Amino acid sequence: CKSPSPRQNMPVRYFIMKSSNLQNIDISQQKGIWSTTPSNERKLNGAFWESSMVYLIFSVQGSGCFQGFARMGSAIGCEKSQDWGSAGFGGVFKVEWIRKESIPFQFAHHLLNPWNDSKKVQ
Repeated sequence: CKSPSPRQNMPVRYFIMKSSNLQNIDISQQKGIWSTTPSNERKLNGAFWESSMVYLIFSVQGSGCFQGFARMGSAIGCEKSQDWGSAGFGGVFKVEWIRKESIPFQFAHHLLNPWNDSKKVQ
């Protein structure tokens, strides 16, 4: 039984995480970690501390699909991972994968992002 989030009355946030390759997604699903560019860290950490839950929806660039989604399980720390090599990534954070499945963008075309000129979510 998990205790309720101390931020339970705060909003839920969602982010699309683009990966340059499927190998990074596989590493994340196996190890329960993720790393992003330093420019994304501030937004994600802010959302983690100011929201009741942060969901990450993963997609490999050019795949035409989402590869699944996870819940952000920790703030982003300073520790880096060698799993991604030296590709300019920042610190590592925990992710709890909820669904690991390839879902074509066409199944989400009814979802529009009001903060991105109501463009389709993909």
